[in-house]
Amino acid sequence: MAYAATSRPGPWLFGAALAGAICSAQTANAAPNLANGQYIYNAADCIACHAGGGNASLPSGGLGLDTPFGTFRVPNITPDKRNGIGNWSEADFKRALREGVGKQGEYLFPVFPYTSFSKLSDADIADLYAYLMTLPAVPAPNKPHEVKLLFSWRPLLFFWRTLFFKPEEKKVPPVQDATWSRGNYLVHAVAHCEECHTPRNLLGGLKTSLAFSGNVGGPDGQNAPNITSDVKTGIGDWSLADIQKLLKTGITPDSDVVGSGMKAVVRGTSKLSDEDLHAIAVYLKSVPAIRVNHPPKAVDKAP
Repeated sequence: MAYAATSRPGPWLFGAALAGAICSAQTANAAPNLANGQYIYNAADCIACHAGGGNASLPSGGLGLDTPFGTFRVPNITPDKRNGIGNWSEADFKRALREGVGKQGEYLFPVFPYTSFSKLSDADIADLYAYLMTLPAVPAPNKPHEVKLLFSWRPLLFFWRTLFFKPEEKKVPPVQDATWSRGNYLVHAVAHCEECHTPRNLLGGLKTSLAFSGNVGGPDGQNAPNITSDVKTGIGDWSLADIQKLLKTGITPDSDVVGSGMKAVVRGTSKLSDEDLHAIAVYLKSVPAIRVNHPPKAVDKAP
């Protein structure tokens, strides 16, 4: 029997629609996962850059990051309403990470790795924001950047962004198993390993064709080693356990201890679960080998 198009839906349909609406509202208003927010905060090593000069345990900013373009002062990201991000909404925070745009609509300098953070999931961004809002507010004013004149003009970043930045959160990675996919997400979006371990061009853009092959003279003059699967100049002869051990303890297969910037990174990765450390190791072992002609000298033999 055919039903006319004007037939009224039965009561069960109204009930199903109401239940669906309630479920959607509950999902949208679900309390943030603060534990996950803290986990992402550690995995992304936020404190390494944003630690305050007077309190290394809070991200009150002020530290200088030396680059070929000048010294950039990292901002206060505690919930202080005047000097930090206490007046930022979650949408403001999300736009900064996803689009590299500040609260006032200004372009953010790419020393802040939004080029990687744009790949973070909505849930992780929301949880990270909620966690930051639980930290003590520190009334430390932000220090001005000490950047060469041409590079201090933010509108010029429009051209840099056109060349080197495309938000990628919706980009679907190649189909692999769940462990590889988790490692891919942690390496690219959260821990942003590529930002240090990939060489850059004269404009500061990543040379993506040489991803993870090392970066000589990176921020603060530090050299980041090749972490592709090349046996001679990378970590191709490292086992999964070797990589996991380094990320957990800072100790290389040669029993050396990492230093400089990687030491700070390990403070964050040491807090990751064994499952996530394994996922990172699985992904790194899958990175195609790139042999570099001149491996970085006097650097930590570490990812």
